[in-house]
Amino acid sequence: MADVNRGNRPLSPHLQIYRPQLTSASSIFVRATGIAIFFLMLLAVWWLLAAATSEAAFGFIDGLLRGWLGDIILLGATWSIWYLMLGRLRHVIWDFGHCLDVETSEKMGQGMFIAATALTVFTAIVL
Repeated sequence: MADVNRGNRPLSPHLQIYRPQLTSASSIFVRATGIAIFFLMLLAVWWLLAAATSEAAFGFIDGLLRGWLGDIILLGATWSIWYLMLGRLRHVIWDFGHCLDVETSEKMGQGMFIAATALTVFTAIVL
């Protein structure tokens, strides 16, 4: 162990040689949507607490969520929930040992973006 040369080993993967891939981007988005949904749940808790405390506090948060900013936030939340659900479904499929080759994984990543968007539009129209 004393002969190990620790100073000349390259970093792996280094940012200069690493090429971003669709599968890594979709994995990062799954984690990001999970974090976003956590903060959106805090917004829902704020709404419930405001409803329990005072009419003025509830009027503020309810007005925020019913306005154009609230529409954008809730549309993004809907997309995040659908995307996270599809990402978890993809991981269940992988856990069973299916669709692990690169070509199929990339198609599943593209399908997640497309399906989450289509399901969000469907949800927005129906509800």
